[in-house]
Amino acid sequence: MDRQADTTAMRRAVALAARALGATSPNPVVGCVVTDASGHPVGEGYHRHAGGPHAEVHALREAGVLARGGTAYVTLEPCDHTGRTGPCSQALIEAGISRVVYAVGDPNPQATGGADTLRAAGVEVGKGLLEDEAEAVNIAWLTSVRRGRPFVRWKYAATLDGRIAAADGTSRWITSPEARADVHRLRAEADAVLAGGGTLRADDPHLAVRGIEGAVQPLRVVLDARAEIRPTARVLDGAAPTLVVVGEDADTRHLPDAEPLRLPLRDGRIGVHDLLDALHARGVRSVLLEGGPTLAGSFVAAGAVDQVVGYLAPVLLGDGPQALAGAGIGTITEALRLDITETVRIGPDLRITATLKGA
Repeated sequence: MDRQADTTAMRRAVALAARALGATSPNPVVGCVVTDASGHPVGEGYHRHAGGPHAEVHALREAGVLARGGTAYVTLEPCDHTGRTGPCSQALIEAGISRVVYAVGDPNPQATGGADTLRAAGVEVGKGLLEDEAEAVNIAWLTSVRRGRPFVRWKYAATLDGRIAAADGTSRWITSPEARADVHRLRAEADAVLAGGGTLRADDPHLAVRGIEGAVQPLRVVLDARAEIRPTARVLDGAAPTLVVVGEDADTRHLPDAEPLRLPLRDGRIGVHDLLDALHARGVRSVLLEGGPTLAGSFVAAGAVDQVVGYLAPVLLGDGPQALAGAGIGTITEALRLDITETVRIGPDLRITATLKGA
């Protein structure tokens, strides 16, 4: 076994999986590379959309008869169930694959078991290669399976002293064009982009993806308990699907073309977990939270933020609203500690990605 060759093939599979971010829900993103009996790559593929062929099938089709006696490298344990497509474990067996290496075990009880089926058929199976990398690219789907709710990524842009707007409310533009373009990449990777009524009224955001060729437009979700959204709001322009979430008794007669989602109010607000449960039931597996400090605070207080992406601009304001408010943190001992997983320069700005410690 050539460890370096194995690593190279799996890293390619991870890169292939990433191509479909934002396009496969409620399914995972998966990449696959097939090598022949001598170790030469002969096929590759990735799961492109729900209902379509899985990554292994694409790779096996490209490899053809050269797959016999070869190795398949897959970012997620091959599935062992029949849904809209057949089990990938059986497809690998029928193709004559002699060895399968996968990165992450499948936590979905309906699909797991592929590794055992392969072993029972005499296929050599290895697991855990580049597990962290494969987990990171598929974190939204894995989180949704493990926690029974969508993965939530909170994005904010702020000055170096933590202000998201000036004292007079002006906020365009704190970060650079490069950082704002990068936000569209985050939108393209999400199933839903979420903002609250306050942000809607203050900024009239569009929330759709721009500048990314072939991107699947995410569902634009607006929390507006009393249905105060204007019919002329940019999120209702038809450029991307939009879901307006309102309280059960809200008057929506001024929105004749909208089909609102009605949820009960808790202390005058839409409950975070009520919302996430409803979105999960609709097939949403990842949410990009783009609302203001109050909405972000409600998600943090509810323990419903999985990842934080902050864009920090080399700017000082000294006053104005901060990125987070109402998170229920009253003393330093209650502070939520984070693990920084990445820091990247985006134009003149700094993008910091972090997760909750121990998550």
